[in-house]
Amino acid sequence: MKTARPVVAGIDAGGTMTDTILVDEFGTFTIGKAATTPQLESIGFLESAIEASDYRGIAIEDMFASVEVVLYTGTGMLNVLLSRTGRNIGLITNKGIEDMVLMGRGLQSWGDYSYADRLHAVTHHHPPPLVTRRNTHGVTGRMDHMGDEIIPLYEHEVEQAVNTLLDKEVDVICICFLFSQVNPSHEILAEGIARTILTRRKAKTELLCSHQVRPVIREQSRLNSLLIEAYATGGGRKQLKSIEKVARENGYRYGVQTLQSFGGLTSINHPNLHETMVSGPIGGVLGARYISQIIENDSLVVSDLGGTSFDMGIISKGQIRIDQEPLIGRFKLNLPLIAMDTIGAGAGMHVKVDPLTKKVSLGPESAGSEPGPICFDKGNLVPTICDCNAILGRLNPDYFLGGKVKLNVDLAYEKFRETCADILGVDNVYDVAEGMINMLDSEAGVALRRMLSAQGIHPSEYTLLSYGGSGPLHLGGYSRGIGFKDIITFQFAAAFSAFGCTTADFQKRFSRSVHLDIPLDASFMDLQETVLTINNIWGDLKNKALEQMVSEGHTADQIGFQPFLLMRYTGQLEDVEVYSPIDTINSANELNRVIATFRNIYKNINRSVSDYGQTSVSVMEMGMIASVEKIKPRLKKSKLGKSKPEKRAYKGHREVYFNSKWEKTQLWEMDEILPGNEIRGPAIIEHPATTLVIHPGDEVFMDEWSMLHYRHQE
Repeated sequence: MKTARPVVAGIDAGGTMTDTILVDEFGTFTIGKAATTPQLESIGFLESAIEASDYRGIAIEDMFASVEVVLYTGTGMLNVLLSRTGRNIGLITNKGIEDMVLMGRGLQSWGDYSYADRLHAVTHHHPPPLVTRRNTHGVTGRMDHMGDEIIPLYEHEVEQAVNTLLDKEVDVICICFLFSQVNPSHEILAEGIARTILTRRKAKTELLCSHQVRPVIREQSRLNSLLIEAYATGGGRKQLKSIEKVARENGYRYGVQTLQSFGGLTSINHPNLHETMVSGPIGGVLGARYISQIIENDSLVVSDLGGTSFDMGIISKGQIRIDQEPLIGRFKLNLPLIAMDTIGAGAGMHVKVDPLTKKVSLGPESAGSEPGPICFDKGNLVPTICDCNAILGRLNPDYFLGGKVKLNVDLAYEKFRETCADILGVDNVYDVAEGMINMLDSEAGVALRRMLSAQGIHPSEYTLLSYGGSGPLHLGGYSRGIGFKDIITFQFAAAFSAFGCTTADFQKRFSRSVHLDIPLDASFMDLQETVLTINNIWGDLKNKALEQMVSEGHTADQIGFQPFLLMRYTGQLEDVEVYSPIDTINSANELNRVIATFRNIYKNINRSVSDYGQTSVSVMEMGMIASVEKIKPRLKKSKLGKSKPEKRAYKGHREVYFNSKWEKTQLWEMDEILPGNEIRGPAIIEHPATTLVIHPGDEVFMDEWSMLHYRHQE
């Protein structure tokens, strides 16, 4: 029998662990894990890829020689932004608005602040600017909002600004003028002047213009996108290049791909790499959408609990929310991003008790992968939630990562007692440890309720998907009492984001700002003019997308195109992304089909009671997505067997602490659980990559797709 060859390798580098999933030509997959190595991510990448190859029984060189796609996602560039360790940049903008960077926006200035810090402004501080005021130079020249030149560009001032910035040895010069998304001629002229000077001075300084990076409305957000592209992607590009180098040294023949914020794959040479900054977390949402098609359930809540964060998202009637102006690292960007809510909550979070006030706090610091929790025995002496789980017996000290990491439970117990239980004056260390876990579960549960409430969603209509390295470990706690229709986790929960990334296709997305009002009483001539404008813009964007896709090695006949619009009810402030049901609008009736699609999507996202009925609509942005499909993983469907698991699945029992007492708890091997099996708690189902804890009275059922359904005790 011919052995299926791996064709896709998907890698997700999280804050703690790096996961690799290998997908073969029939869609079956294997998973490998390794500790994330933030200083040089290619190390963790190779280690996890070797483990995934070992599970398949092939050498790493044979794996890389076989695969046709290597895709890599992570948070490296986001960490550069958050830690302010990016490049030295300069900015040339219009005279009179040189302080725009320092002024920022109120939304981003208060972004990521807790409720208490928003109440008490004394704690407030603006996010540090990415470019200093001294490196910001204003030049005379102005376009109005219609793209008409009001003041010509003073070329000698541009020359002076460029020379000054080169004297300061900046790494990148950014050019951003007002309303350049409508008329970029001043930016084009300034870029030409700058390139001439760079050539004359033999400087290697990079040049970036806002109309090339993000040609859409909202001046502050467009400026932020430009500055982040200049500031944070330099180091990220080096990391991605090192990953590609390692892959090619081991036999890979192609270029490495990465995931864009809206869910499509692109080359690591993509000119606007800031679009991939939060590639890791959105992989889980893509995987959830893929799962929703398999289980024929289009209303899902997704939750990803890892070592450092708890990420949440919603899929409503098959629709994934797209945030057109997300807040990333306290910066507002006009960047299409799959909408996710995030709180700082994870198994790697530090647990602290203030010696004076006796106040207990979780995080925001995390142990990460280096040195990791105390029980990893790598030098950290600050307790974490992971240590609490080890102390209570919920983690197998001899089977963490399949036994590759031996947990030092005694050390974790002693340090937790010294720094937490003794300070609180509590003799029972186990009660304190369980209390810490309950705090984390409570915070995650409250975050889920808050997200559902904000969107007017009743949990009884939605299925919760839980994944992430710590998702199954805490699922029974944070999902309790919310009332979901169903609760599902997976055997590969720890690598679900990597799994989701492999479900993405190659994509390019191009858009342009417009402002087209379509009143209810619009005349036939007005509608025809709107139709003509829409088709012309779509045509231009399609040609641009085709050119870039072909340049990356795709043939024209492989490429599919999907036009879209950002629409709103006239007078509203937020847009809804609408995929057009037709490629070209040829009549007023077809335009009305597009408007009807918008109304249906609006109702699906915001509930049927939000329908505005007969109201004018406005188109604020138009775009084109070019896609090429690739092989995706497949789940195997099996017949349901008996409810009692096979004997080989049973691993014995150990004492585990639940509800302030030790319980004799059954232990099961996850890979030996079969479709139809039911396991009642207290029980723990172990896997080399994750641990599913079943609380007393609860039960877990495996369905025909090998998905694990968690059922709370009534």
